[in-house]
Amino acid sequence: MTKAEIDAVFDRVKTWPPERQEKAIRVLLEMEAAGMGVYVLSDDERAAIEEGMAQARSGKFATDEEVAALFDRYRQK
Repeated sequence: MTKAEIDAVFDRVKTWPPERQEKAIRVLLEMEAAGMGVYVLSDDERAAIEEGMAQARSGKFATDEEVAALFDRYRQK
């Protein structure tokens, strides 16, 4: 998205009813705040990362075929 496109959207937002403008501002401020904080891992995420690191240290890596199969499951066709 270009700066001109963003400016055009903001210009249109200025024509919205005040309550919709307030909601738009709240959403943008929440998005901004979410991008500024430090992400805190959950216990499950930390355990999964530690498991993956242990596997990497021991030389256990997915084969090219396993990686391709995983990507094929999620690739849009």
